[in-house]
Parts: sequence; C-alpha cells; structure tokens
Amino acid sequence: MSATASTFSLKQIAFDFKEITKAGLAISVVFSSIAGYLLGVVDFQDLKVTTLLMLAVGGYCMVGASNAFNQVIEKDLDALMDRTKNRPVASGRMSPNHALFVASLLTIIGLILLYLINPKSAMFGAISIFLYTSIYTPLKTVTPLSVFVGAFPGAIPFMLGWVAATNNFGIEAGTLFLIQFFWQFPHFWAIGWFLYDDYEKAGFFMLPTGKKDSSTALQTILYSVWLLVASLLPCLGYTGRLFISPIAAGIVFLLGLWMIFYAVKLYQLRTAKAARTLMLVSVSYITLLQIVYITDKFLR
Repeated sequence: MSATASTFSLKQIAFDFKEITKAGLAISVVFSSIAGYLLGVVDFQDLKVTTLLMLAVGGYCMVGASNAFNQVIEKDLDALMDRTKNRPVASGRMSPNHALFVASLLTIIGLILLYLINPKSAMFGAISIFLYTSIYTPLKTVTPLSVFVGAFPGAIPFMLGWVAATNNFGIEAGTLFLIQFFWQFPHFWAIGWFLYDDYEKAGFFMLPTGKKDSSTALQTILYSVWLLVASLLPCLGYTGRLFISPIAAGIVFLLGLWMIFYAVKLYQLRTAKAARTLMLVSVSYITLLQIVYITDKFLR
C-alpha cells in the first residue's frame, strides 16, 4: 500500500470513528460531566487530574458507545434521512459487526474507567447506555414519549460529574440532573421541528404532538420556564453544597429569559429558522449556565 493510500485510510478511519461516536455531541457531554465534577469537589486542592482524565475519557466512551449502538440499530432508517445517510454504517463504509465491536469495546473501556473512579459512576454510565439504546432508540418510531425517555440518559452527564467527585448521589446531584433533564425538551423539540421532514422519512416521532403546531410550540415555552426554575434552585439554600450567589442567580435568570424569548419566537413564527435559532440558543444556554455555576463556586 502506498504512503498516500495509507494516509487516506487512516484519515477515513479517524473520520468514521468521529462520525460513529458523534464526536461533537460526545465532547459537549464530556464538558457537562467535567462541569459537574468541578462543582462537586470542595476546592481546587481536591482536584485530581487522574480522576478528571478518567471521567473525560470514560464519559466519551459511554456516549460514543451509545451512539454506535444506535447507528447499528437504526442503519436502515438512517439511510432514509439526508442528515444521516452518510453515517459509516448507513452508508456501508462500516459493517454492522465492526460497529458493534467498536460499541462494545467503548462500553467496556468506559465502564472500567468509571468504575475506577467509583462504582456509582459506572452504574450511572451503564444505566445511560441501557436507556439510550434499549428503550429510547426503539421508541423513536413508536411514540413522541421517546423524547421523555431519552431525557433521562441525556440528563445523567452533569450529575455524573458530581457523583465522580463525591461518590454520593444526593440533593446536589439530583438538582444537576433536573436542570439537564428539563433542558432536553426545548432543545430536542427545536431539532425535531426544523428537521421534521427528514425525521418523517424515517417515521420518527420527535415532537410532542407529532406536528409542528401551536401545542408543540407552547410546550416548548413551558419546559423552558421549568428549566429556568430548576436552574435557580441552587440560589434558595435547599440544595446542600450546590449553591450559587445572588449575582450568579441574576445571570442565570437572564440566560433563562433569553431561552424563553426564543421559545416564544418559535411559538409566534413557527418556522424552521426560528426552531434552529432556539436550538443554538439552548446549546449556548446550558454551556453558559455551567460556566456561571463553576465560576461562581471558585470566586466566592
């Protein structure tokens, strides 16, 4: 094999690995886990680089495994949609058996790394993979409630970081879970809205009413409000060690209003452009929220 062909092959392997693990999504999930970890440690002196690295790599492996299993299960449906037809398994570049091997290997590595942190972290990682692949994925072609089910594994990463830092699941971890749980709905309904035609080709039910209607848009607003309420809980003093100052709470409140504003715009306009904007705002929201929480913790 020539050097050029070998380089191309390595590039293709790297590209397919990135695609099958959905690297962009996986990295954002890892960021959430790290944010939860930083909130869980008492102070900077308690930071353990080794634990942080195991959490990051283990978290990536768990998300990557879920996505790889998902792409094997949905290979025929992925081939019907424009946004997914070029995925490794759907396009035929990677065989289902090879993808299953990658998914299984990632699962094993991820569980081992999380177990080395503490058994609770490994347990939540395993629950996440099971819910995503065995319940959420099959339900996508059956009922809009699939988004509700998918919100559970989707909400685990933020909480997982706290558990990794403390080896404890209490009110603090539960609050972090609640925040990311409510965030899932406006985020994924926005995606389901602007990709409605593509999802319809595969028979996926991604909107609560199954339609791009006022009821779906209204529910998006309501869950954005619940997200804001959940995000402000740490300022009330009832969430244990998880606490944010009044200044941080003010910033979080403004972020929440920003999110609600674009949810209302979707209700008013009901266009794909408005839905895409809401999706982008939702990604910025959860990232900025986590940064505010962390910054507030270490500046107090």
